[in-house]
Amino acid sequence: MSEKRERVVVCGANAYEQKYYFNQEFSRIPQSLQEELRIICVLYTQEVGGIFTIVFDEDGELVFETQADEFDITYDEVSSGLLISEIRRNRAELLESLELYYRVFICGESIEGLLDDSDE
Repeated sequence: MSEKRERVVVCGANAYEQKYYFNQEFSRIPQSLQEELRIICVLYTQEVGGIFTIVFDEDGELVFETQADEFDITYDEVSSGLLISEIRRNRAELLESLELYYRVFICGESIEGLLDDSDE
């Protein structure tokens, strides 16, 4: 996937404002997946603090972004890295489904081409 795109936020949670955001461009994914994404974001901010977003970057890669206020002494960078690794490991199938949805329904790529790529 060499074509550059705009950065697209899928969802995110903010521990400071206790808010959750979900991008309605992804509203056609199954409700159960939307709920899992909400749980991931909210639990992350409850456990680690700060702001957590799930984003597709300009290269179409799924990225977890985290940030904390400069003087937030409750934000735990070590826990952040460990939790992100755990999410990637335990939710790999969900994340792959989200990537497929993004590439087919948001970017307009051919599903046949994507499925052929995964067989190789």
